[in-house]
Amino acid sequence: MRQPCGLATGIGSLPFVEPAEAVELVYRYLPSIPHWPQLPRRGTEEGFILQFLLPLLETGVLLRKDEKAHFATDAPDWPERLAAFYELYLAAQEGDEAALARFGTPREAAVGLYTFLEKAQRHLEQAVAVKGQVVGPVTAGFGLPDANRRPAYYDEQLREVIVKTLALNARWQVKTLAATGKPVLLFVDEPGVSIYGQSSYITVTREMIVNDLAELVQAIGDGGGTAGIHSCAAVDWSILLEAGPAIVSFDAYNYFSSLLPYCNQLAAFLTNGGILAWGIVPTSEGVLDEEVASLVRRLESQWEELADRGIQRDMLRRQCLVTPSCGLGLLTGDLAYRIYALTAEVAAAVREG
Repeated sequence: MRQPCGLATGIGSLPFVEPAEAVELVYRYLPSIPHWPQLPRRGTEEGFILQFLLPLLETGVLLRKDEKAHFATDAPDWPERLAAFYELYLAAQEGDEAALARFGTPREAAVGLYTFLEKAQRHLEQAVAVKGQVVGPVTAGFGLPDANRRPAYYDEQLREVIVKTLALNARWQVKTLAATGKPVLLFVDEPGVSIYGQSSYITVTREMIVNDLAELVQAIGDGGGTAGIHSCAAVDWSILLEAGPAIVSFDAYNYFSSLLPYCNQLAAFLTNGGILAWGIVPTSEGVLDEEVASLVRRLESQWEELADRGIQRDMLRRQCLVTPSCGLGLLTGDLAYRIYALTAEVAAAVREG
């Protein structure tokens, strides 16, 4: 992706049930890099994790009861279920388009994506790219247990199944979004990285997380997309940087200071052409106390702090995206409109400055 110089985009989720309203909001306020909206309030089908792992339900590797799912590791025919999954996976890897399509997200689980595509032709005149998103492997692995209620991420075999499923969903998304004729950005949404280093998760190693994220980044790139990683928490940012994304997206409003210990890695990332997506617009009621000028001041003060630590300020501005701090799925519609309007206005101010 060329240097964005403050273009605006979004993270993913919006608090609407009707896809048309969500898509129109995106196209109205984020015309340069519109994203397809996730709509979790529509029900469990649009849940943040299962939305991207439906082939595992189809092959019986995952079982769902009510609103919860778990790996069917206690099923008598578990080896056969696993074999069916790998047969499908290998077919998709070898270029079987029908098999790859089964790793995609169907309309009932991502109506915002399909509505976004249906309206794309009328709205993409200003667009330099379109954006999608996929849940990260750590978040998915700790959100899904095995039959003994142990998080799947601790099981090497289950972790591999999750990573490979997400990688193929990402590849399918890139192909699907590329049909718009625009370059595709695909962000791996990975708040779960924040568990790294906590005493309760001591067996989760840095190498595990980096390798899993790198596999998704590689899949996105192999499909022709530009990979980003988003986390709206205070995390070890060197892990995300080491995984090799072109874009790192973070909650600059609440967690900017968590970047400061990693200035050397950030400088190298930016020098190599990396882009930072600054989540400077808060995704909470706190946005009612902010205005364009206050958020621009906040952003510029953060750039000054990094400049004082040796990172070129001009490079920060050139290699900058402006976003909300996180997804908006749990907010009100009125707040969503204000947050997206402010995001657009802050981005315009950055570009003019």
